Amino acid sequence: MSLSLLDWRRQVGRLYADVRNMEDVQAAHDLWKTTRDELLSHHPDSPVPEAQRAAFTGVPVAPYDPTMRFDAAVDTDVAPARLEVATGTDGVVPFERLGRVHLTGVGDLDVWWIAAYGGGVFVPIKDGLAGVQTYGGGRYVIDTIKGADLGGDGDNLVIDLNFAYNPSCAYDPAWACPLAPPGNVVDAPVRAGELTG
Repeated sequence: MSLSLLDWRRQVGRLYADVRNMEDVQAAHDLWKTTRDELLSHHPDSPVPEAQRAAFTGVPVAPYDPTMRFDAAVDTDVAPARLEVATGTDGVVPFERLGRVHLTGVGDLDVWWIAAYGGGVFVPIKDGLAGVQTYGGGRYVIDTIKGADLGGDGDNLVIDLNFAYNPSCAYDPAWACPLAPPGNVVDAPVRAGELTG
């Protein structure tokens, strides 16, 4: 661990706070893409291997699609479920399902609570384009431990698939990332957010 990792998390947290506070969602999406590319290209804790950063020109991102933004109620009437996921840096991390969101035209996604110190909400998605146009293991939409939180109020979460991003292991297999479990796999193609090409 290092202070540069703290800086990475602060910058990501600040980025998402700026995104939540912007009324123009398209402009917020543009800021998100530009800032993520800058962090991935130059930050010491970027998951892009250092030897590849000079040639890194950014992540392909689909144009903003307003139909992929949902203000979704979290349905907590779900059976308990627990995952224990081995990660590269944090050991085994337990996740407990706290609910599910229903996204019209996309499908249902489980909402997970990271049952470790400090906790947090985690919502990944693996869509019908996984392995073809999106990362094969799925992407992250919300990971509050990392600061990736698009907001919401009460029992609702903003699930904006335009902000779906690749986990660290998409850039370097040395990383071990929590991937989308079965309750976060949908058949629908989601050409929104970060792509693989």
